[in-house]
Amino acid sequence: MKFGVLFLALCISITACSQENTHKILNENGETISERFLPPEGFVRVYSSQGSFGNYLQNLRLKPNGSKVKFYNGIIKPNFWVYDAVIDMEIGTRNLQQCADAVMRLRGEFIYSTNQFNKIHFNFTNGFRVDYAEWMKGNRIVVDGNKSYWKKTAEPDNSYKSFRKYMDIIFAYAGTLSLEKELISVNIKDIKIGDVFIQGGSPGHAVIVVDMAKNENGDKVFLLAQSYMPAQDIHILKNPKNKKISPWYEANFENELVTPEWTFNKNDLKRFGD
Repeated sequence: MKFGVLFLALCISITACSQENTHKILNENGETISERFLPPEGFVRVYSSQGSFGNYLQNLRLKPNGSKVKFYNGIIKPNFWVYDAVIDMEIGTRNLQQCADAVMRLRGEFIYSTNQFNKIHFNFTNGFRVDYAEWMKGNRIVVDGNKSYWKKTAEPDNSYKSFRKYMDIIFAYAGTLSLEKELISVNIKDIKIGDVFIQGGSPGHAVIVVDMAKNENGDKVFLLAQSYMPAQDIHILKNPKNKKISPWYEANFENELVTPEWTFNKNDLKRFGD
């Protein structure tokens, strides 16, 4: 009789444990961010409108599950519980596309893909505004000490190859200090896909919100992507503070947002303007 009771209790316990572990976040065969990572239990993905920056980010293609982050020189980055996936986007062979650069790259790629070329612009650290519309005309930037100016040295060109050269110039002369000044502060309660946690400095750091989910109480969770130093593949960050829902992060964090390689606070949340 006692054996039967113990056996029944053991079965109930095993069943309960298996039920607790049935919710799956990782879809190994998912090819995009929104396909690879399912929301935590009780949450539903927030789908951005078609043609928006948020929609572009959610549908970024990922390298196959298990792929390694590589530096610009092809060396593999050690993964000490840092990332869960790698975005399938070339980064060039120079040590240029680091943290803020990756954020600007994603923003620039999105706008370029929508053919709104006049909206592509970033500032150098010295404050010089670099409009892609000027670059398209064949104008190039001359950097003389702390001064910069345009000079016509090339033929008009709006090819993707030319756009990538433009972005490399941005990476070389812009960074967290300049990008932080360009962005608009956002209350953490209003966080949305495309927002950026950024601390300007030398070094500073920046990560970007690439997906989001919400529960029936209005609580939000989000995914973060980053590059780092030296230049490396953009990757989806693990959550070192909550492995149960990792790589998702809770928006109602108390004081600090702890990521694998940097710590932010609520006041670091910013957004691109129109």
